[in-house]
Amino acid sequence: MSDTRLSLLQQMPIFGGITDEVLEFLLQSTRIVTCQANDYFFHEGDKAEELYVLEQGKVEILRHWHGQDYRISTMGQGDCFGEMALIDFCPRSASVRALDDSRAIELSATGLQQLYEKDPAQFTMIYMNLGRELSRRLREVNDLLFRASVLHEKDGFHPT
Repeated sequence: MSDTRLSLLQQMPIFGGITDEVLEFLLQSTRIVTCQANDYFFHEGDKAEELYVLEQGKVEILRHWHGQDYRISTMGQGDCFGEMALIDFCPRSASVRALDDSRAIELSATGLQQLYEKDPAQFTMIYMNLGRELSRRLREVNDLLFRASVLHEKDGFHPT
């Protein structure tokens, strides 16, 4: 097992409180996905059953609207993307494109299900951590929407 991969996972909020034994167990069921610069890890609308931990490189998160792609954010080493797939089982809500040559650890819902069978408490901790991470991201988006709303209102726009 790669000590570097184990160390990377140990530093991530979604794996906070997870034992080394469980992380090693999870790593056994992962695969490594590589993308060259400008290639996609996945596209908006794709079937979603995995999350990715960026091991190397930088990616951008894109949404498609009216024939054009718009950048939502960028992510670097140690960041995770695609985590909503493990919560809602809906198609991908955005695309992820590599900005430079990138490599990610792919963790599937099936791998997490195997963890549930082995250690339900650690499985639950991961999902609680995922919920916290999604909540943190939602708070950021709410703040951005609030600021945009206030700016529009100052410019004479009144949504009500």
